[in-house]
Amino acid sequence: MPKLTRREILAGGAAVGLGSIAKASPFTSNLWVQRGTKPIVISSANGFMDKNAGPRTAVEEAFLQMGNGVDVLDALIAGVNIVELDPTDSSVGYGGLPNANGVVQLDSCCMHGPKRRAGGVAALEGVRTPSKVAKAVADLTDHHLLVGAGAQEFARNMGFTIEADLNTPESHKAWLEWKMRTDKEHYLDEKDREIKSLRAALAMADEGWIDPQHVYGTINCNGMNEKGEIAGVTTTSGLAFKIPGRVGDSPILGAGLYVDQNVGAAGSTGRGESNLYNCSSYLIIEEMRRGAHPKDACLTALKRVASNTVEKRLQNEKGQPNFGLVFYAVDKNGVHGGAALTPGYRYAICDEKGPRFVDCESLYR
Repeated sequence: MPKLTRREILAGGAAVGLGSIAKASPFTSNLWVQRGTKPIVISSANGFMDKNAGPRTAVEEAFLQMGNGVDVLDALIAGVNIVELDPTDSSVGYGGLPNANGVVQLDSCCMHGPKRRAGGVAALEGVRTPSKVAKAVADLTDHHLLVGAGAQEFARNMGFTIEADLNTPESHKAWLEWKMRTDKEHYLDEKDREIKSLRAALAMADEGWIDPQHVYGTINCNGMNEKGEIAGVTTTSGLAFKIPGRVGDSPILGAGLYVDQNVGAAGSTGRGESNLYNCSSYLIIEEMRRGAHPKDACLTALKRVASNTVEKRLQNEKGQPNFGLVFYAVDKNGVHGGAALTPGYRYAICDEKGPRFVDCESLYR
């Protein structure tokens, strides 16, 4: 029997150790064990709800792809693709709730920390996976944001399939019900800015026509791989039954998403306009840069939103915001947190311990 060298003995021992850890948890990355950096994926709750007939949810898929050496942003996009392609998730991609004309218009943004590069699309029609188009914008153009017909033409040039209609029978049926409940004049005068169309959508959510959290539905997914590389992606069908052409916070850097390789990543779901007015994801990153815990940074952003919500139509009887808004963040050390305006929200996480839900902190109790 040939004599083993010291290097071969050490290598063999390391392999045994790694094999034992991998058996203990299928989500443990060998590279993480070797390098001492904990990979992590966090997302809005719908990242750990459905598998769309596949073997994994979004956070599981993203985490396992990172462990297999896939680029951090590519892994996150592969994760959210599961949700974008899921016809039962009415807040994202295929089957997302349409605009007031019954047309599904999609928004997405992605940001790669190490490359300091980002891409986005807005009001994109006909493509089930807008997150992939957003990444193509980042990788193949000198621009950040393409919108409407221009975004669709770019997608077509990049080889994406363009479909005539992204509605499912369920989303089309919900739109018809909404149309029956609202008047034909979608633009209302100043005196009636409580917006009857939104009231109808919320009433339909109460009655079970649509998921209450999908009136303002989105998926945000952020992650860090074993190399410490950070990225994020947000994708959505936007506000249910919105005015055609409306674009919320999701594709806008600093609002729906922001990543800083030296700090971390942050994103959101909920009422996009209130997020946009405060550039909240950028604010969260700056709070973490000053040393704040991700959860506390999210709460700071929510306090800013609350203080700037002054219109009566957007306030409850206590003068607090009457809409939903949730932030999610992870820092460069893998510390994560989420916060919402009101209780009852949670976010998804996948790390070496596996996938699970974590409760969000709430600004109001």
